[in-house]
Amino acid sequence: MTRARVLAALLLASVLLSSCTLVPTSRTPSRISPAAVPLGLLGKTIPGTANGHVIFITQPVYIVDATGHLAPSSRIVPSPPTLSSVLRELILGPTDIEVGTGYTSALPNNLVVTQATIDKGVGIIDLTRSLASIPRQQLVLAVGQLTLTAFGVGAVRGIRITVNGVPEKLPLPNGKTAQLVTVADFQSLLNG
Repeated sequence: MTRARVLAALLLASVLLSSCTLVPTSRTPSRISPAAVPLGLLGKTIPGTANGHVIFITQPVYIVDATGHLAPSSRIVPSPPTLSSVLRELILGPTDIEVGTGYTSALPNNLVVTQATIDKGVGIIDLTRSLASIPRQQLVLAVGQLTLTAFGVGAVRGIRITVNGVPEKLPLPNGKTAQLVTVADFQSLLNG
């Protein structure tokens, strides 16, 4: 019988405590004074910098649509966009909404770009591992994704992919390979 009393007492205590709260409630939102927000979080510049600020813009990246073609998709990147910042967004792959409509990426999930620069209109993308391990059709799409995305940030003469500084031979849709690939090489993969 003592177990039943202890259980009943615990149940009664839990019901009483559940009706209480440690946080005061209000029926309407309360306004917080801007002076009470710490660390300069409401300032127009980045806290802890000498007047630093960031402007964001949208930039196209190319992903694989439901028909297996390359299609542009907008991503938000800091302005001015760099090859590195845009490739970071490309590597993240399609958004959940895009995945729900059949979009994918031909790039491997574990792709790591060690450096991405543009030199005289040529994008040089250095990877940690070769892309040659993925199937050829997927590899052609992946190289197309990289080429078309890089074009949007200034790689107007094409891209070269290197692995630890060593140039890779890249497959083209026409069955040939090249070390320097251009947007013209991948026009046939665009949707439309």
